[in-house]
Amino acid sequence: MTNGGLAKSYMFKAEKRLKILSVLLEEEDYSDVVREAQEIVELALKGALRFVGIDPPKYHDVSSMFFEHKARFPTFDQKILNQISAISKRLRKERELSFYGDIDFIPTEEYSREDALQAIEDAKFIVKTVKGLLEV
Repeated sequence: MTNGGLAKSYMFKAEKRLKILSVLLEEEDYSDVVREAQEIVELALKGALRFVGIDPPKYHDVSSMFFEHKARFPTFDQKILNQISAISKRLRKERELSFYGDIDFIPTEEYSREDALQAIEDAKFIVKTVKGLLEV
């Protein structure tokens, strides 16, 4: 499979997973909304990297790669790069806590509807932005 084919596969998966977020939100499972949103963002960003010929690193926040290789993303201006970075970093920090919690952090009690709505908005922005890149 080519980088383009794999990138499109990642986007297919990211778009399908977006639909899951509304079910989790309806079930008031806010911590899982945050976790799934992080995975969607990661899939989409790694798809974008693959699309431009970059093998993505094996860590969860790949936003620094967009700055490092910004010439390969001519449709992404500085504002978009900054948004990508902020979203990826924020959700990456929540990845483990939203899923596993900690001794003093119970995910089902710590995340609010507002947290979930922000995560959904962020995931939709990333998917839309990357989809635009793949369609150019």
